[in-house]
Amino acid sequence: MNDFAHDVSTRLIHHDYTPPAGFVAPAPGVHKASTVIFPNVEAVRSREWKDKSGYTYGLHGTPTTFILEERLCALEGGLQCVLVPSGLAAIANVSLALLKTGDEVLIPDNAYGPNRSMAEATLAQFGIRHALYDALDPADLAAKISPATRLVWLEAPGSVTMEFPNLPEMVRLCKARGIVTALDNTWGAGLAFAPFDLEGDGSGSLAVDISAHALTKYPSGGGDVLMGSIITRDPALHLKIKLLHMHLGLGVGANDVEAVLRSLPSISLRYRAHDVAARTLARWMQQQPAVAQVLHPALPESPGHQHWQALCGAVGGGDGGAAGLFSVVMAARYSQQQVDAFCDGLQWFKIGYSWGGPMSLVMPYQIASMRTRPANHLAPGILVRFSIGLEAVQDLQHDLQQSMHRAFGST
Repeated sequence: MNDFAHDVSTRLIHHDYTPPAGFVAPAPGVHKASTVIFPNVEAVRSREWKDKSGYTYGLHGTPTTFILEERLCALEGGLQCVLVPSGLAAIANVSLALLKTGDEVLIPDNAYGPNRSMAEATLAQFGIRHALYDALDPADLAAKISPATRLVWLEAPGSVTMEFPNLPEMVRLCKARGIVTALDNTWGAGLAFAPFDLEGDGSGSLAVDISAHALTKYPSGGGDVLMGSIITRDPALHLKIKLLHMHLGLGVGANDVEAVLRSLPSISLRYRAHDVAARTLARWMQQQPAVAQVLHPALPESPGHQHWQALCGAVGGGDGGAAGLFSVVMAARYSQQQVDAFCDGLQWFKIGYSWGGPMSLVMPYQIASMRTRPANHLAPGILVRFSIGLEAVQDLQHDLQQSMHRAFGST
């Protein structure tokens, strides 16, 4: 104990006890820090914040955040990772890091809505143009690429309407033109397919450049954490992203990192459980008279199913990998008021955004207001998206049945 301090407050702050080394437990330690203590001035001048060779400031990483970053790289097959406060923050970080005035970004017409609205508002303020392409038509993507195109966003499947694109073909055509590809991989989660090995042969010869992931969903698994990640395999690309990450002052809380680290070991089990339950209920919904169409990539009738089969079909014991999401289009004879009553009448499905947690969710959407082109592959009617949680499938099925009966009568 230092003996120069006479006041207890000083002794408590500068107490020099260090616990013995060698403590090992299943859960990593949680390191909370803004200030990082250096042993001397030379260490201050020699440490580099851009890599994981040392610690400089809490915003640039602690042992806890470094562990999560490395484990996420193992999950998705990447080499570098940064953590951000949400999935949307991951998308924003990528676009703002790679685009400048006069550049153009291409976004699928069925993409996650805030990605598109950010391009329409924030990116436009910086003189960055955007265009929307048909996610089911690689030729349309090719036609939309211009000399100003610097970034192409990909999403598999599309948000809400669940179309599964020909992801390998789209990556090939972008690579042939030297354009960076960024995938919103929240649905795939590193489990349905490998974003950095789209050929599936372990060579990595065909890969997206960037995988953005809303850790809010399956990696967290509890519906109680907001976080995102950006994963790459190119050090130069990673540095561009990390520099903007630093300039924006993006950081994540240690307790949130702890929560994701605690959930991550069970992600494969949970993902599979969500998947099995969702497919069971999606197939059941196909038999219901009130339902005009069921949208789930693993169903042969769903738009882009053949692309899902080619990319994901060998995962998960031979029947492919998919998440716990599906959408249905209610028959056109039902009004918005009736569909809303159906959603309100559900007992176990709660009305809310997001997915990937233990609780099943439902949300109606007005697709016409979300798309720039007619969705001719969708049946007429009002679309409802379901996120299947971890409740018993028979309870969820009974809940759907009772609410349809109340809202739609005998159908």
